Amino acid sequence: MRDAARFAFTPVTTPLGVTGFSPLLPITLMYQNQSVTEEALLDTGAAINVLPFEVGLALGAVWKDEKAILQLTGNLVQYEACPLVVQAIIAPFPPVQLAFAWTKASHIRMLLGRVNFFAEFDVCFYGSQQCFEICPKA
Repeated sequence: MRDAARFAFTPVTTPLGVTGFSPLLPITLMYQNQSVTEEALLDTGAAINVLPFEVGLALGAVWKDEKAILQLTGNLVQYEACPLVVQAIIAPFPPVQLAFAWTKASHIRMLLGRVNFFAEFDVCFYGSQQCFEICPKA
């Protein structure tokens, strides 16, 4: 993969005590002169990027119920969400704009999905090596 950055899968322990490995990506988000660095789950099954409520607040975003127009699915179906576009930095690459469904759900992991993370980056998973590579779109 051209100019790719490689990341190791991260050990994750579930609430039931089972340890597995997940493709977690360190990412810095910037919005209105605030920044937050988190680990986000690369989720090829997620239609959209999902931003947890507390991360949006840490970025200085203000929740407005009238903007909660996005309908989430799966285990987040009961939560309201609204669009939030932020600047994202994944070292060593230049910043990109990522659109998130900012949800009122708390204590969830940030998800990077098909819209628009996988539209901005090419990703190659190496499951047997427990790692992945990413590079910006050509």
